[in-house]
Amino acid sequence: MKAIGFFQNHPISHPEALRDVELPTPELRDHDLLVEVKAVSVNPVDTKIRLKGDIPEGQPRIAGWDAAGIVRATGRLATRFKPGDRVWYAGDITRPGTNSELHAVDERIVGPMPTSLDFAEAASLPLTTITAWELLFDRLQVLAADPTDHNVLLVTGAAGGVGSILTQLARHMTGLTVVGTASRPETREWVLAHGAHHVINHREPWADQLAALGIQQVSHVAGLNDSASYVKQIAAVLRPEGKFALIDDPVNLDIGPFKGKSISIHWELMYTRPIFTTPTITRQHALLRRVSELVDQGVIKHTLTKRIDNINAESLIKAHALVEAGSMIGKVVVANP
Repeated sequence: MKAIGFFQNHPISHPEALRDVELPTPELRDHDLLVEVKAVSVNPVDTKIRLKGDIPEGQPRIAGWDAAGIVRATGRLATRFKPGDRVWYAGDITRPGTNSELHAVDERIVGPMPTSLDFAEAASLPLTTITAWELLFDRLQVLAADPTDHNVLLVTGAAGGVGSILTQLARHMTGLTVVGTASRPETREWVLAHGAHHVINHREPWADQLAALGIQQVSHVAGLNDSASYVKQIAAVLRPEGKFALIDDPVNLDIGPFKGKSISIHWELMYTRPIFTTPTITRQHALLRRVSELVDQGVIKHTLTKRIDNINAESLIKAHALVEAGSMIGKVVVANP
C-alpha cells in the first residue's frame, strides 16, 4: 500500500522531510478496523514527531493522527462497525499513523462519521474534539461546577484547532461564560463565531480586560498554548479553588503561583487512553459518536479552513509548513478526491 513517512528527522524544507513509500497492508489486532483513509488532518503533533520522534530501525515512521475513511475489514473481536461504514478518529501515537492508504486502528477509539460532512470536513475534527472534550469534561469536570455560581471559562489560543472546538462545546453544552484570547482582527472574529461570548487580547494585561467585561475572576482556564509564559496572569485571574488544564509542552512550568489559591492543575493528552488501554478507553468512541450527532444537528461546526488535494508527500509537506508557520486559523486537511 501507499504511505507517507520519514527515515530521519528533518526540517520541512529538507528534500526528504517526508517521502512516498510502499508498505505491506497492516495486520489487524483483535479490536482493530482496517480503514481506507480518505482524508487526514495535520496537527502540531505531526510536525513535532517529524522533527524529534523516534524512528523504527530500517523502516519509515508514519505520522498522521486524524482521519476520516471507510471501513474495509474488521478484527476478530471488533463489533461496533462493519465494512462500508464511514468513520472518523485520531488514533494511537504508539502505532503507525494515518498517512497511508490503509490504516489499522482500535475500534474503541473510533466513531461514526457525521453524515452531513464530507471526508475532508470530518477529518478536521477528531483529535481536537477528543482533546477539547476530555479537557472540559474529564479534566476540568466543568459539569460538576455549582450552577448557581458565575462560572467563567478562559481559553488561551482560542482560534487554534483545539480552541475552535472547545469554545463550541463549552458554549453549547455547559452554562459557562466563555472568554477566548486572540489578538488579530480575523482571529477575534473566528473565536466569536465559534462560541465565545467575549474575546480578550492575550498581548495585553488580562485582568483589566476581564474587569471591563464585568468579570473579576474566572473559574476555569484552558491553556492551549504558551502556558508557561501566562502562569502569573492565570494565577491572578483564577478564583480561589479554580481549575487550570493545559495541553501544550512547557519546558518549565512554575506552579508556585497557584498554591495560595489552591488552584488544581490538570494535564490533558488525548493519547493516554489508547497508549495504556485504560478502563475508560471506549469513552473516545462514545464522545466521537455524540459529537457526530451534534454536528448533524447543526450544533457543532467543522473547523476546516484549508484543503489540499491528494494524500502524498508533496501535499503533506505543504500542510506541515502551514502548521509550522504558526498562523493557522482552524485546520488544514489533505484529502483524496
